[in-house]
Amino acid sequence: MTLTPEHTPVFRRGYRMQWEPVQNCHVILYPEGMARLNVSAAAILALVDGKTSLGAIVATLSDRFPGAEGLEEDVLTFFQRAYEQKWVIFHE
Repeated sequence: MTLTPEHTPVFRRGYRMQWEPVQNCHVILYPEGMARLNVSAAAILALVDGKTSLGAIVATLSDRFPGAEGLEEDVLTFFQRAYEQKWVIFHE
């Protein structure tokens, strides 16, 4: 899949992000297990609501982290990996 700023991510059915006190980090929970998230991944995935496009997610992150270079490319690459891990699907 080739992602564009117009794609809108949504967590797959049965997948969700939450704070896990025992792990002391955000995680993705899914039927087969759990994946620990670093701070950057959690900041990105916290913006996934099924309504916000990748372009809008990038814009929000750009406002929060001014001066971050290559942000759009990094976010699109992250979401490509999240798709491959089956965490998210996309609406166009």
